[in-house]
Amino acid sequence: MPSDIADTNSPEELDDLDDAIAAAAFRRLVRHLRHRHDAQNIELMGLAGFCRNCLSDWIRDAGYDGDKAAARALIHGMPQEEWKATKQTPATDDQIAAMESSLAKNKAD
Repeated sequence: MPSDIADTNSPEELDDLDDAIAAAAFRRLVRHLRHRHDAQNIELMGLAGFCRNCLSDWIRDAGYDGDKAAARALIHGMPQEEWKATKQTPATDDQIAAMESSLAKNKAD
């Protein structure tokens, strides 16, 4: 498997992972992010090019019936407005620049 996958939607051996195992790992990731609210979305975007909001979009893309607000509440563990008011800190110029640079890497060639 190549170490630099340009298209995150392309089929690969990860697709052969049992759905129950993948679901358990996903739920653990979400619980971890809920616990580590100190890891700000802007920082996740700057480092990895995805954040909690991306996960909520991805579950909708995968067939979740809820609307955008419901998906974000599911991932955040609370309504997004509450998350922003109680957990989110203002983004710095450096964080925004890192996010923009990281997002550019998400685009497939």
